[in-house]
Amino acid sequence: MIESRKTQIGIFLIWLLHISGLIGILSGEGDWFVPKTPLNLMLMALLFIWIFALDTIRKTSLFIFLCVAGIAAEWIGVHTGWLFGSYHYGENLGPKLDGIPFLIGVNWALLSFCSGCVSSNLPLPVGARILFGALLLVGLDFFMEGVAPVLDFWTFQGGLPTLWNYICWFALAVLFLSGYEKLGIKGNRAFSLHLLSAQFIFFMSLYLYY
Repeated sequence: MIESRKTQIGIFLIWLLHISGLIGILSGEGDWFVPKTPLNLMLMALLFIWIFALDTIRKTSLFIFLCVAGIAAEWIGVHTGWLFGSYHYGENLGPKLDGIPFLIGVNWALLSFCSGCVSSNLPLPVGARILFGALLLVGLDFFMEGVAPVLDFWTFQGGLPTLWNYICWFALAVLFLSGYEKLGIKGNRAFSLHLLSAQFIFFMSLYLYY
């Protein structure tokens, strides 16, 4: 009963924050809402830790590893262009370490766990579940890329990312989700599904608007 109540509270807050932000941006108040993105990401991370939940050493260790791996991948991308392409981060994702927002690593881990949780419950072979989860993340990235420059999240040289960006996203997603499956991580599927759905609706709506 308590777990169900926690999930309901988490789902309510997910949609409240995402829909409020979306309405605020679309109504012309983006200058106020968009800089609050780091706060929204931190709140989503705290809800995730509480509800998913990170309640074992295995889960916590993988989450921390994915945070670090995500930041490392982005550092390589920003400073060498070997991953993702030539791009740089803007000012609306919070404090940075050598040009890389700390929260981008948290976002990599958060989305990987949610995608892994959703796909791992599908009645498919392990390989197919991993590929499905990776495609979910690449699909979300496609819509994020379309609005990231407008929101001053990040900007690619030339304006839009090349195919290489999506290849790198897919490869990293497969790697991260393979770890998720290998360790047999289990979590709150309802929370994960709603968080991914809210992210898709948020970025798809802005993508169509801009």
